[in-house]
Amino acid sequence: MSQSKQLHLNLNFLNAGTFASAWRWPTSQATDYADVQYYVRVAQLAEKGTFDSVFLADFPALSDRPEYRPFQSLEPTITLATIAAATRHIGLIATASSTYNEPYNIARRFASLDHASGGRAGLNIVTTADKQAGRNFGIAQPPAHHVRYERAAEFADVVKALWDSWEDDALVGDKEAARFIDTRKVHPIRHQGTHFSVEGALNVPRPPQGRPIVVQAGGSEDGMDFAARHADAVFSVAHSLPDALDYARDLRGRLVAQGRSPHDILIFPGLVTVIGSTEEEARRREEQLWELVPIEYGLQRLAGILQVDPKSLKLDEPLPDNLKLPADGMQTFFKGALTLAERGRLTVRQLIRAQGGGTGHRIIVGTPEQIAADIEEWFRSGAVAGFNVMPDVISSGLEAFVDHVVPLLRQRGIFRQDYSGTTLRDHFNLARPARLAAPPASIVPKLRSAAGA
Repeated sequence: MSQSKQLHLNLNFLNAGTFASAWRWPTSQATDYADVQYYVRVAQLAEKGTFDSVFLADFPALSDRPEYRPFQSLEPTITLATIAAATRHIGLIATASSTYNEPYNIARRFASLDHASGGRAGLNIVTTADKQAGRNFGIAQPPAHHVRYERAAEFADVVKALWDSWEDDALVGDKEAARFIDTRKVHPIRHQGTHFSVEGALNVPRPPQGRPIVVQAGGSEDGMDFAARHADAVFSVAHSLPDALDYARDLRGRLVAQGRSPHDILIFPGLVTVIGSTEEEARRREEQLWELVPIEYGLQRLAGILQVDPKSLKLDEPLPDNLKLPADGMQTFFKGALTLAERGRLTVRQLIRAQGGGTGHRIIVGTPEQIAADIEEWFRSGAVAGFNVMPDVISSGLEAFVDHVVPLLRQRGIFRQDYSGTTLRDHFNLARPARLAAPPASIVPKLRSAAGA
């Protein structure tokens, strides 16, 4: 597959918006985070803007500080199935944890979503290190980082084998011959591995896309190796264009090592947008959003990323000198926060602010013209296929992006005028995969797993 010449845009749909204060904005409603019709309306707006997909993150526990902001609450595949019934084109990507799910359930759920949406489903596989989530599943201490990724690699192997367990023409439906399914074309996978034992086959026919899109969102060594083996797209963190170029070179080298094309994966950094009709207006909007973020929330969020006691962080001093990359936890966001702080010589307060109260992704503040120019520069560099757009406030920021930034991207000749296909693979310009005639070997590939990797 050749490198895409068309920009791709996904909406990273974080309920009220990316800023922790988004729910307090005048156009937001506090109850939206648990209102599925709100999600439908937002997805319809993103489809009006010809976005490739909407993406729903997920976390299988109550947010650690629910007093401060809304959190991902509704089960994402149910929400996306509701959206599918009210839209025609936009892709539907949801997160599922390989640590706290079984591959058969997830393969069935996402195959069903792909059928329900006419081929628009995508699965973001995450490994979930949080202790709070583990306790909801009877696990006092989450598995070590490399063990979670070993499990995730086997999980992905099994999920894809289950999607491939039906041949495309297994459903016969011959009323005259009283023959419903040709069982010779439905194949148990008989997987026996380190973490899973799955007989199969799936009880759902092969999905319309062959396999739903597989997404990965980790920047650790193990995460990037996992992506190189399994992913169609990567959701990344990059605070500068040189960072994005370095990441792309690294990931593409790993793809080649796996026997894949260096452009087999689409890379989507997160991009937080704060839009105003003038730069002054955009700066004023950012300032107002920042003033609505409780500093306690930002401090707790940063401490969680760095895995330190919040008391060790002094608001008007730089980060402590002795920070170490956690062996477990959010390594991608740790690296991003540390790079941002060191590059800008930021105090803790400034770092929290630079992250919008805890987003972890790059923030761009400006006019539609400035934002469109920035997006074009990054896209034409070859470092990215597009962006995970993360509006500051969904209720007004997404509308501003669709109405004012998207037309400029079209004028620049880098973004679609309309959808040319019906599936998420069509939007991403990815071919429908041929069915594997046999499941992959059940031996889990050895990932890089040094302490602190």
